[in-house]
Amino acid sequence: MKKLLIYTALFSILILGALGCKKFLTTEVVGDYPDTEFYKTEQQAILAINAAYQPLNFTSTSQNRLWVFGDVASDDAEKGGDPGDQADIDLIDQFNVSPINGNLANEWGTLYEGITRCNIVLARVPPIPMDETMKAGILAQARFLRAWYYFTLVNIFGDVPVILEPKNADQLQIPQTSASVIFESVIEADLKLAMGDLPPSYTGADIGRVTSGAATALLAKAYLFQSKWDSAASTAGTVVSSGQYGLMSLYSQDFSADFKNNKESVFEVQHLSNQVPATGNSLNQWFAPRIDGGYGFNAPTQSFVDEFEITASGVYDPRLDYTVGRDSARWFNGEIFSKTWSPTGYLTRKHQQPFSEIPISLKGDADINYTAIRYADVLLWYAEALNEVGRGSDAIAPVNLVRKRARESYLYDDSLVQFQIDTATHLGKIPTGLLPDIFYTDQATLRGQIQHERRVELGFEFHRYFDIIRWGEAYATKAMSGSPNFNYNTDKYFPIPQGERDTNKALH
Repeated sequence: MKKLLIYTALFSILILGALGCKKFLTTEVVGDYPDTEFYKTEQQAILAINAAYQPLNFTSTSQNRLWVFGDVASDDAEKGGDPGDQADIDLIDQFNVSPINGNLANEWGTLYEGITRCNIVLARVPPIPMDETMKAGILAQARFLRAWYYFTLVNIFGDVPVILEPKNADQLQIPQTSASVIFESVIEADLKLAMGDLPPSYTGADIGRVTSGAATALLAKAYLFQSKWDSAASTAGTVVSSGQYGLMSLYSQDFSADFKNNKESVFEVQHLSNQVPATGNSLNQWFAPRIDGGYGFNAPTQSFVDEFEITASGVYDPRLDYTVGRDSARWFNGEIFSKTWSPTGYLTRKHQQPFSEIPISLKGDADINYTAIRYADVLLWYAEALNEVGRGSDAIAPVNLVRKRARESYLYDDSLVQFQIDTATHLGKIPTGLLPDIFYTDQATLRGQIQHERRVELGFEFHRYFDIIRWGEAYATKAMSGSPNFNYNTDKYFPIPQGERDTNKALH
């Protein structure tokens, strides 16, 4: 497990002083500090925690393939791109996955890299003489990030080795710990410790760091994924009642570089274009059509498109065209989308920017952030947990908030199909019958509605496959019926990379 080695020469971070408050996460390892000279000052503690955020990003040098496991493995997407390009991704799409698949090693290594960096912060920062409040905040950020990395690991790989302190090479023969134990003893424990030492918000250069709300939200998600419904409901309810977050008035604002770190953002991975070394978002190129200098990966399926509601007069849920490029619809850069650009006939609009913001010369180095947790997601967790504890009448309110925001896109966005102005209000008119509030409280019916709402609200934000699996064998078998090789019992988790098994003989 090479990624788990303690680095004896660690984290001389490029300090982008000229950026001011632009991004604290725009950091790269650019040289060596002997271990005896680092972890001495408050500034070095800050650099070390900054480095612990780095494995989250999607830069051109990143090996983060979360989208492959969250989207391509699911019923929402196919690999896309040209036949033969990124063949290992296609094997995941087809559930023909062997332990030598490169995406497994990339994601495993990325996540354990993050864990290693967090462990080093937690081991080496406490003795540093510095402001105690700042120190506590740095340690809390490390605990959140470690919980995040382990949460992602167990949802992709299931049982994995637990490492909570820096290790030398001769200490890395470590067997797996069960996912259930990791949830309780690592993820929940870290988040509970972190919550009390994190602020509700930041200003200036620190915007984008982990907050108390983010830690509370991730704890709610951890409870949800374990079916601890009472705890999930109360913890998500804490986030909802905090008043710290709200839905943006227009759904598309959540995926625009003009609205980074907005009021709906609970935890957001930061990117910044045109830096040396590169710190921008490469998904802008991975998901774009070749006509725009992209590769066309992560292509939406017809099943995903068909999930969106449509009125009797033919008006679609506006989230469809905010999420998907489809034939003859408006695309970026003044273009009209052509179904010939994708093997499925569709591409995702999320994670992309027009040339007016990012020129083609910087296509793989975009400004757009990745919002890992947003408030709409929390509302739907809250609704799901409430419904599962028999409080359906309370659960419909957060679902209806999400639906209301979606339909009210017609009030503000004149680019939507069949947009009409109301001369009395000077706002748009909401089409008749579009996304009406729901009123039924039958548990099974409401459960299905929440599952539907999560799919259309959060499409192509790398959540879908993990939702499919946690909703159980019956749901997963039906959802994945278009993937004939899929078997819930054997495919709910992906295999541990062969390289790790070759190195760590304690794995079973």
